[in-house]
Amino acid sequence: MYSIRQNKVSRLIQKELADFFRLESRSLFKGKMISVTVVRVSKDLAVAKVYLSIFPPEGTDEIVKLIKQLSGQIRGELGRKVGKQLRIVPELQFFIDDSLDYIDNLEKALNT
Repeated sequence: MYSIRQNKVSRLIQKELADFFRLESRSLFKGKMISVTVVRVSKDLAVAKVYLSIFPPEGTDEIVKLIKQLSGQIRGELGRKVGKQLRIVPELQFFIDDSLDYIDNLEKALNT
């Protein structure tokens, strides 16, 4: 169960990271559309698990590897944006959100 503070912090991080990926996708990520689907923040607000959806899905592994390499830079940029609202900017851990693929596979299985 998430506290109210965790929910507010996760929504703030999700909004700011979505803006970052929208602005930087053309130059850093080869024009891929990257959506921040879910952000889960730990109870002590020190770690944020960020789930990303990448379109088109070709080359997703390379993009995630690049994002993980740039995580320090992304955290720094996030700190500049939310530094007045958060005392500590959480460590960012990036994961692929494969829920859309899972739903697609379920639909295909049910239709056959």
